[in-house]
Amino acid sequence: MVLQDKAVIVTGAATGIGRAIAIKMAEQGANILVSDINSDAAESTAAELREIGVRSAVQVTNVVDPGATEAMAERALQEFGKIDILVNNAGVAGAPGWYERSESTEEDWHFTYKVNVIGSVNSANSVSPHMKEVGYGKILNLASIAGREGRPSLPHYSSSKSAVVNYTQALAGELAPFSINVNAICPGLLWTPMWEQVGGRYAMNDPEYADMEPRAVFEKMIAATIPFGSEQTPEDIGDAAVFLCSDEAKNITGQALDVDGGFFMR
Repeated sequence: MVLQDKAVIVTGAATGIGRAIAIKMAEQGANILVSDINSDAAESTAAELREIGVRSAVQVTNVVDPGATEAMAERALQEFGKIDILVNNAGVAGAPGWYERSESTEEDWHFTYKVNVIGSVNSANSVSPHMKEVGYGKILNLASIAGREGRPSLPHYSSSKSAVVNYTQALAGELAPFSINVNAICPGLLWTPMWEQVGGRYAMNDPEYADMEPRAVFEKMIAATIPFGSEQTPEDIGDAAVFLCSDEAKNITGQALDVDGGFFMR
């Protein structure tokens, strides 16, 4: 129980990777504030966490609004009396309808950067004063292997996740004097509703995947790029998140961990 009684905020925790991280942390004894813009799905996840035997509450949060992230931090303090860990998981792949367009629009660039980067900044800014005061904390940002190397069909998304990696390093240096660890995870190829849309975008733009169904695109890409030959799962990301947010990783900061089956070996 390496996170026993830790107080955790997970943004975008209602579904997908965020939900898996919240569950994995709850299984290690953490109390979780489920922060998400989708209130119904957030309540469902919080109920799952309470069944594990930990405390859990919901805060509906739009991370692009600094007032909303301030309210999120205040709610965590009210519920748990402290904030030990922040997981910045909330993110998007583009502006509404991005997957139906063959090219990125200006709206895609602005919207994706605002959620993926500024949303993480807002959340970190809202929790870091408390962490500084107590001289302890863990901040974990969700980046992507797309942030390691620009993906031709998703330049706006790749650029935003590259910025998350850079921000992680900058924030780690800023908060290190207060004994606050800041790291990132770069997930590899996970079959999620978002990736189903990504697969459709590749089929639209890349002749190698022309006219293929999204799942077929996904599997072909795994076979070509993943040495292990298997997809990654939200639970894989959750396991990595538990480790990086535990005191077993107390001397790891400013790092971006690829959880990608060997996609990048550099």
